[in-house]
Amino acid sequence: MEIPDFMRFMKRISVTFFSILVFFTYGQLPERKLSKEDYIELYKEIAIEEMNTYRIPASITLAQGILESGSGNSTLARKANNHFGIKCHKGWNGKTYHMDDDAKDECFRVYSNPYDSFKDHSIFLSTRDRYAFLFSLEITDYEGWAHGLKKAGYATNPKYPQLLIRIIEEHNLSQYDQFFNFTGDLIASNSKNTARRKYRETKEDFAPVVISDANRKVYENNGVKFIYAKAGDSYYSIAQDFNIYTFQVRKYNELSKKDPITEGQKLYIEKKKKMAKKAFHVVSPGETMYDISQQYAIRLKKLCRYNNLDEDATLFPDQRIKLTKK
Repeated sequence: MEIPDFMRFMKRISVTFFSILVFFTYGQLPERKLSKEDYIELYKEIAIEEMNTYRIPASITLAQGILESGSGNSTLARKANNHFGIKCHKGWNGKTYHMDDDAKDECFRVYSNPYDSFKDHSIFLSTRDRYAFLFSLEITDYEGWAHGLKKAGYATNPKYPQLLIRIIEEHNLSQYDQFFNFTGDLIASNSKNTARRKYRETKEDFAPVVISDANRKVYENNGVKFIYAKAGDSYYSIAQDFNIYTFQVRKYNELSKKDPITEGQKLYIEKKKKMAKKAFHVVSPGETMYDISQQYAIRLKKLCRYNNLDEDATLFPDQRIKLTKK
């Protein structure tokens, strides 16, 4: 390996380790001063997650965090984990931190960790009427959001929009807005209380391997038999067609009783495998761990274990997901 390549490699490792350390602890930031690049690397995943939950552009969240907290170096960020300068306001029952701001000895919210600050920022914007008009803007309209925040009274600095826009454009933060899941096709998994995108068949060209006694085409993926749901299908009707139990249909596809069946949905009629024949999968925008497990006929728990990820983990385009234990 060439020396410059080695140095870049070591730098990536150090940044990744630093990110993991903060994400696992969600505690106070380290003593060394953070650069804007450090801050973006640390919190871009949280900003994207919040965007997909509350529809606030990740670019705006990151730019506000950088501006309001001095890239996480401000006293308020370090002492109170408050990255967005959110004041106590009426109804705040948590811990408080007092410091001079627009007025003397103002009250600011204190958070247990930076993640809680990002979450409260999302809730703050999405639950106040004065910011409601912002949510009619396109997710990629960071300029509209920047000017709208100033118009709604988020900050008193007359140059607030220009400062946000400059940060976004200098650091290409708008690239993270493309990770918004435009399908918005989320359903709740009651058994695990997580958000899961309804699996959509990606039109793989499978040829039927057999016609069942119920005159249904059966296909095979990774050595596992499956069908495509037809209009009017239910877990009970599928179980009857293939002489299995209703709970097995749900179990084989890791679905709950209240998860609906849609026409064209891929449903396995026997247990999925522990691994795929392929080594890894490259994530496309909007994909979830469940999507990938269905695409390759791998058990979801195994897939999550190979990648050290939760079932509802936010995935990013071009991210590599291991499909085998090796």
